[in-house]
Amino acid sequence: MTETTHPQIVAIGRRIAEEVSSKWADEVDEKARFPHESFAALREERLLAALIPEEYGGLGAGLTEVADLITELGRQCASTAMIYAMHQIQVACLVRHGHNPTLKDFLRDIASEQLLLASATTEIGIGGNVRNSSCAVEYQGSAFHLTKQAPVISYGEHADAVLATARRGADSPPNDQVLVVCKPPGLTLEETSGWDTLGFRGTCSLGFVLDATGDAAYILDDPYGDISAQTMLPVSHIVWTSLWLGIALAANDKARRYVQGEARKAPGSTPPGALRLAELATVVQQMSESVHGLTRHYVEIADDPDATTSISFAVSMNALKVSASTLVVDIVGKAMLICGISGYKHDSQHSIGRLLRDAYGAALMVNNDRINTNNAQLLLAQRDH
Repeated sequence: MTETTHPQIVAIGRRIAEEVSSKWADEVDEKARFPHESFAALREERLLAALIPEEYGGLGAGLTEVADLITELGRQCASTAMIYAMHQIQVACLVRHGHNPTLKDFLRDIASEQLLLASATTEIGIGGNVRNSSCAVEYQGSAFHLTKQAPVISYGEHADAVLATARRGADSPPNDQVLVVCKPPGLTLEETSGWDTLGFRGTCSLGFVLDATGDAAYILDDPYGDISAQTMLPVSHIVWTSLWLGIALAANDKARRYVQGEARKAPGSTPPGALRLAELATVVQQMSESVHGLTRHYVEIADDPDATTSISFAVSMNALKVSASTLVVDIVGKAMLICGISGYKHDSQHSIGRLLRDAYGAALMVNNDRINTNNAQLLLAQRDH
C-alpha cells in the first residue's frame, strides 16, 4: 500500500478535538448522545472522506495519518474517535474491495456528501463470531433483500448507510459471507435494545432489526472472508488501538500536569508521584511503539494477499488488540493513582473517571477471550519455516 502524505489532516483533527470535541465530551458521555458537534466539524473539513482516493473526490490520505488523527480525537472524546474509526473501517473495505462501477460511484457520494457509514457484523444467534452469519441475502432478479437481527449497530440511527454481513445466499454455509451496502430509501432499522453503558456512551450502539433492499451491485465484489482477513480485521485493530492510545495519552497528560502542579507547590522537592509518572511513561512508550509498529507493518504488506492472510500476521494483529486493550486500562489506572483523589473526583480538572470507563470497553470490543482462543487455534496450526 503506497501512502501519500497529508500531515495537515492530523493537525486539523487535533484542532477539532481540542476546540470542539473536548468542549462537548462530558455532555456526550453524560447523556449518551451522538457527538453532533464533532461530526459537523469533521464534515466541514471533509474528513469523512480522508481514506477515499482523490480520483473519487476524497482526500487520499493514508491509514497512518488517519490512525494518528483518531489518536488525537481519542485524547479528547473516545466516543467521537470510536465512531470516526468505525466509519473509516467501512470506507477502507469499500476502497479496497468494492470494484464495480456502482460501488465506485458510492465512494464519490461518500466524499461529496460526507456520508457516515456504520457496520452490522454481529448477529443474534451466532455468539459474537463475525465470521459466521445466519441471515442470508435473497435475490429477485438484479435486486437483493436482507433482514438481519443485529444486537448492536453503533450510531445506526445517525448513519447514512450500513455495511452488513450475511450469507451469500439461502443455500450458503454460515461462513460463505458477503458484505452488503444497505442505504436509504431501501433501509429501515427497527430498534430492539437501548444503550446505557459504563463507557463509550456517545457511540449510541443500539440493537436493531435491519431490513434492506437494493441493487445487487451494492454487494461488495470480494468474499467477506478475504475482506475480513486483508482489510477489516487489521484496519479495525489499528484504528481501535490508535484510539486507545489516545485515551492512554490523555491519562498520562493528566498525571503529568498533576505532578507538575504538586512540584510548583513545593519548589526544590520531588513530589511522591514523580517516580510513578516516570514508570508510567515507560508503559505509554511501550504501547505507542506497539501500535505504530504494527501500523507500519500492515501498510508495508497490505497489497500482498499472501502476507495479510498468513497465520503469523493474524496472530500479530490479534495480539496487538489484546495487548493494547489491556495496557490502556493499566495506564489509566496508574494515572489515577498518581492523581489520587483529584483523579477520582468528577469535578476535578484531573478527573480520570471517563477515561477509565471508556478504557474498560476496549477488551470487550470483540472480547479478548474470544481473540485469545482464536490465536490459540492459529498457533496450533502454525508450521515452522
